[in-house]
This record gives sequence, structure tokens and C-alpha cells, in this order.
Amino acid sequence: MSVGQFVFMLHSHLPYYRKAGMWPFGEENLYECMAETYVPLLNAISELYDEGIKAKLTVGITPILAEQLNDEHLQNGFVKYIDAQITAVSKDLERYPDPKVAHSQHLKYLAKYYFDLWNKLRDDFVNKYEKNLIKYFKKYQDLGCIEITTSGATHGFSPLLATDSNLNAQFKVGQDTTERLFGKKAMGAWLPECAYRQGYEYVGKDGQKHWRPAIEVTLQNNDIHYFFTDSHVIEGGNSIGNRRVIGVYGNIEYIPLPDRPKTGYDTYSAYWLPDAQVAVMGRNDRASYQVWSAADGYPGDGCFREFHKRDDKSGMHYWRITSPTTDLGDKMLYDPVLAMNKINENSDHYTTLIYHLLNDYKLANNKEGLVMVSFDTELYGHWWFEGIEFIKQVIKKFNQYLPEVERMTAGEYVTKYPPKEAIQIPESSWGQGGHFYVWQNHLTEWMWPIIHSCEKRMCEIVDAHSEIPDDKLLHRALNQLARENLLLQSSDWPFLITTWQAKDYATDRFNEHVDRFSLIADMIESGNIDDAKLKEIESIDNCFPVIDYRVYQSITEGVIPQQEKKLAPLYQ
Repeated sequence: MSVGQFVFMLHSHLPYYRKAGMWPFGEENLYECMAETYVPLLNAISELYDEGIKAKLTVGITPILAEQLNDEHLQNGFVKYIDAQITAVSKDLERYPDPKVAHSQHLKYLAKYYFDLWNKLRDDFVNKYEKNLIKYFKKYQDLGCIEITTSGATHGFSPLLATDSNLNAQFKVGQDTTERLFGKKAMGAWLPECAYRQGYEYVGKDGQKHWRPAIEVTLQNNDIHYFFTDSHVIEGGNSIGNRRVIGVYGNIEYIPLPDRPKTGYDTYSAYWLPDAQVAVMGRNDRASYQVWSAADGYPGDGCFREFHKRDDKSGMHYWRITSPTTDLGDKMLYDPVLAMNKINENSDHYTTLIYHLLNDYKLANNKEGLVMVSFDTELYGHWWFEGIEFIKQVIKKFNQYLPEVERMTAGEYVTKYPPKEAIQIPESSWGQGGHFYVWQNHLTEWMWPIIHSCEKRMCEIVDAHSEIPDDKLLHRALNQLARENLLLQSSDWPFLITTWQAKDYATDRFNEHVDRFSLIADMIESGNIDDAKLKEIESIDNCFPVIDYRVYQSITEGVIPQQEKKLAPLYQ
């Protein structure tokens, strides 16, 4: 007998790194995540399937990440990256054991551990997956093991885009890309940064009042049926993120919103949104916090691998966390066996936690409920090295010991258990403070007038070329203009500036895309397109190869007309 439903959602996203630097910011960031997260995740899904277990993971892959995983330049670059790691760790095998170095026999053991790991990774990527991770994510989607969700094409921060032509383009290009690469449209989407805004009234240029639809209308227009949000958005109260964050790169104070009154709603079911038949589900705070909290969750345990300390010669991670207060110089050496024993404990605890959350809810409410958890995929494997094994063990233990927990993808849940009521959710995000501050603040306010100016210019140029021109050079320029407009809208650039994780890199990247956009726009408007210069830009920013620039044709003022609501019977 079922005690309730469990949805495990992984949101995979990285900014566009192709031919935009290597290290410390650039292509190697992608390669690290491929090595530590994406390939191991595919391995876990395939190994579970071989054991007769469908993972039932909801795997969001943003369109701009999918384009990079599908790119030949980056696929070959990843092989070179792996080969460089194998060469580096091979030298460690030669220098250990060293009587002058403490614990060098254990370092020799760890070097062999990594040597085997990197060689297996190379074999998996080249031979098992044919360098094409997208092909194999699609395979396991088609086998019913996972569900792929889409997002805004370049993860643009939806609520702060000025026009719904641009908002629609983000999700139209995103959905089209997902369909092209994975063979079918996605049923659900990850709102970039979980950022949402309601519909609102505004005064147009004609002096009349107009209505700008809520974000769910754009989703419905692009055949998207559900999305995710944070727990505080559904329940009220305040975001857990309302606190001062002291990071490696600076001391950033986020301004919290006042506590919202408790709404009386919980995250144990999905809800309809009021302006379109699109469902929203909130992540379970207790079940999510248990994992993502480095301080109180599993990843902060002292036996797990230390992310920040590397060998000064090979770059290998030979140390463990030890304790949160231990200086990097005092970290103990990593023990993979100890770490895997701890994962066994953690997965036991987590499956039991989910069971009791669902069982307690059912007993208290006389009905079954949903526990949905959502995380950045890169938390698993990349940041929390042992995290992919944790996912695999959680799935196996549910399957073997707790069949009462109904594991489902998000789309399966919404289809089988459609919402029974509608709620209005507030302007919100899953950023610090639960609002838009991370992306719109004194450090980033200079960016938004530029973004809005490019939005307007994009629409004006497209409106002047409403029919595809016979001039193939002009047609290429129009399509490349659309790509640059999408790329400059990426939410990653203001995020990295605010958090100081890569402030200069993000500023440069944003400005580069703005400059390319402006150059191409000038060439189009002047009627003097430099083929060589255009080819140079196309060779770098080659994402969305079948984009149709006309996706930016202006929508009549009012922006996207409100559609007739097709309400589910239980909502009427």
C-alpha cells in the first residue's frame, strides 16, 4: 500500500563556456562537471537499469548546457582534459611512495585510485557513450528511466526581461532545442533561478491600461505543463537563504524581505496557477535541506572528499573535509572506503526520512502526499564527490525495502495526480532572500538597461525583416543576432558578479556578447555585413544551429494575449 509519492528532481545547468577561456573560468568548468557529475550520473542510471530498476529521476538539462554536451569541439576537448588528468596522476604514481613525505604510501594508494577512475571515465565516455552524452540521456528517457525537462534557452532571468517577445523567445528556443536533441518536447520546465512573477497591469504608449500576463502563460504557449518553486513560495514565511553569506570571494549582505504570513498551503501536492493550466510544485524543505546544507546536511561530513584542496603538482583531491573548521593545511587524507560506508549510512537515513515524512502526512491528513526535492545536479559528484553514489543507493533502497514510496518523475506525478486547487504565488526566486536581489542590485544595475535596450533593438530589426530574406548573408546575420541576444541575457552573468565568484570573467562575457550583438545589429542596419567577421562570431557562438530569428517578432501590445483558461474539472 502506497504511503505517498516521491519526486527527485535534478537541475543541470552551466553557462556558455565554449571557446570562452579555459581555467579558472571557461571550458574546464564544463569538463569538471562532465567528469564528476554527468558521466557518473549516466553510469548510475544505466547500472540501475541493468539491475532491473528504473531510476525515475526528473533530469533538467538546460538547452544551453545540452548544446554544449552535443558540441564536437567540447566533446573532443573533454577527451584531451581526461588525458591530461591521466598524465598528471601517472606522475604521482611515480613519485610515491616517497620517504620524505608523510603518509606517502596512502598517497600512492590514492594516486592509483584516481588513475583507475580517470581511465574508466575515458573508456565510458569514448566507448560506452560514444562521446555523446545527450544520445544516452535520450536513450534512458525513451526507456522510461528518466524524464528530461527544459528551461529558458540560456537561463535568462525571466521576470526582469522587459518584453514578452523576449520572454517567449527564451522558452520557445529552449523547448525547440529540447525537442531537437531529445526527440520530444519536455512536459515540464525549470524556471531559471526559480524566478517567478505574476501578471500585472501597466500603462502603454497609447496611455491606455494593458495587462502583462504571468509567466505561466508563456509556459503554456510553449506546451510546458509544470514547473518547480521553493518551499517558502508555497508555504509563506521566509526563505532559508535570508542570512549573511560569507564566501571565499567576499562578504555579501543580502537584504531579506519581511516574513510573509503563512499561507496555509504546504508542498505535499501540486497546484494550478491562476492564469493558465500550468502546475507548480514546491520542494520539500525538510527533505531538501538534509542534503544541500553543507553545515547540517550529509555533504559536510568530515569523511567526504574536500573540494577546495588539490595536490600542488597533479591537481588531484587527496584530502577529506576532516571538519568544517579545519584549515586546508591540516586536512586529513581521503579514505574512499570510509566515505562509501558513510554513504551507506546516509542513504539509509534519507530513505527512512522520506518514508516517515510521507507516512506521517498520510496519517495526519488521511490522504497521500508528495515529497518533491530539487537540487543543482552539479552538487552531486562535483561539489559532493560521493553524491552520485548516494543517489544510486537511495533509489536501490527504495526499490528493495520501501516499495510503499511511489517513486515517480514530475510529469508522471502531475499526470496521475493532477492538482485539485489553484493558488497565486508571489514574485520570488530560490536565491538568497527569496527575491530578485542576487540578480538586480547595486553591482548589477548597470546591466539591465543594456539588456532591455538589446531586447527592443532585436524586436525592431526582426520586425523590419518579417520575411526570411533571400540574401543568405543577411539571414545568417539575423540568426546570429538572435543567438547573441539570448546569450547576453544569461542569468549567470549577474549572479557571478554579485557573488564575486567570477566577477571580472562574468563582466567580460556579458560585454562580449553585447558587443557582438551591437556589431551585428550595426551591420544589418547599415546593409554592410562583413562575412569574415560574421563567420568568426559564428565559429565561437554556434549554439542553437536551427534558430529562426523570427521568434522575436513583436507581440501586439498587451504583450501575449491572455488565453481562455482551460481549467481541469477539479479546479472549476
